Amino acid sequence: MKVLLLSVVLGLLYAGHGEAQLILKPFSGEWKTHYTAASNKDKITEGGPFHAYVRHLEFHANNTVDLDFYVKSDGECVKKQLTGERQQLLVYHVEYAGENEVTILHLSPDAIIGSIHNVDEEGKETDLVGVLSKRDQISDLVYQKFKKETEDKGIPEENIVNFSDNGNEIILSS
Repeated sequence: MKVLLLSVVLGLLYAGHGEAQLILKPFSGEWKTHYTAASNKDKITEGGPFHAYVRHLEFHANNTVDLDFYVKSDGECVKKQLTGERQQLLVYHVEYAGENEVTILHLSPDAIIGSIHNVDEEGKETDLVGVLSKRDQISDLVYQKFKKETEDKGIPEENIVNFSDNGNEIILSS
C-alpha cells in the first residue's frame, strides 16, 4: 500500500496538467468531514457557510473537481454542489461564500487534509483547515497532521469543530 501511495505522490509531482488530474481520479468517491478549523470560528459553527458535511469528491480529467456537501440552513439540511477549477498542482479555485483557494496538503487513500483561503463578499479573509476520510474514524497520525496544519496557519485549538460525532445525522435527516 505504501508503494502505491508513493507512486501516486511521485506521479503527482512529475505529471503534466491533465495527467495529474487523472492520477487524482482514484481519490474520487465518498468522503466524510471529520474536523474543520478556521481563523474565524463563525464561518464553521452551525449556520456558518463552512459548517459543511462533505460527502463526495469527483476529480475529472478536465482539471476540475466536483464537491457535494450538506449545510444546515434555518434548521434544514441543504445539499450543495460546487465545481473547483485546478489552478496548479493540488490547488483549486472555488466560488462559494466568496472566492476560495483550496490546497490539498495531505493525500492518502483514507484521508485528505486541505486548506482553504477564503475571501468573502465583504473582503474579509479566513483561513480554514479540514480533514476528510473515507472511514468513520481517522487515525491519530492523521489527526496530528491536521493539528500541525492548523497551528501552522495560526488557528487556535479552540477554533476546531469536530464533525465526526454528528456527521451521519445530517444525511439521515435529509
